[in-house]
Amino acid sequence: MITALVPGSFDPPTKGHLDVVERCAALFDEVVVAVVHNPAKTPLFTADERVELLEQCTAAWPNVRAASFEGLLVEFAKEVGATTVVKGLRAVTDFEFEIQMSQMNRYLSGDVVSLFVATKPEYGYLSSSLVKEVARLGGSVDGLVPGPVASALKERLQ
Repeated sequence: MITALVPGSFDPPTKGHLDVVERCAALFDEVVVAVVHNPAKTPLFTADERVELLEQCTAAWPNVRAASFEGLLVEFAKEVGATTVVKGLRAVTDFEFEIQMSQMNRYLSGDVVSLFVATKPEYGYLSSSLVKEVARLGGSVDGLVPGPVASALKERLQ
C-alpha cells in the first residue's frame, strides 16, 4: 500500500488545494492531508479547525484523511507510513522553494520522495492569503473555496 502525504498550512483550504488532493486520491492507496503547525505564521483557523474543514471537504474520497502535526515533515511521514510527499506548484517561485524543501527532506529521511503536481491553470493565482484578504474586505470567496470553508470564513470574519 502506498501512502502519500500532502502537507500545507491550509489556512484556509482552497479549491486549488483540493484539486491536488483529488488527483492524489486517484493515484495513491491512502492520502494524508497534513496541516503543518508553522510557528512563524499566525493562522486564522486553529490546526484542529483546519483539519475539520479538510475532513468535510474531502469526505467524498474514502482513501483521504486529514491530520495535523508539529516538527519535521519526514518524522510525520514515517509516523503515518508515507513514502511520498506531494506538493502543488502554481509557479516557478513555488518550485524554487519546494525543491529545496524536497532535497532537505530527502537528506533527513533517505527515502521520502517528493512529487510535484502542477495546479490547474484556473487555480494558478489562488492562495490562502489572497482568499483571506478578499474575505476580510467583504468580497465573495464562493468560487475560490468549498462551501464549508466559505461559511467558516464568513463566520470568523464577521
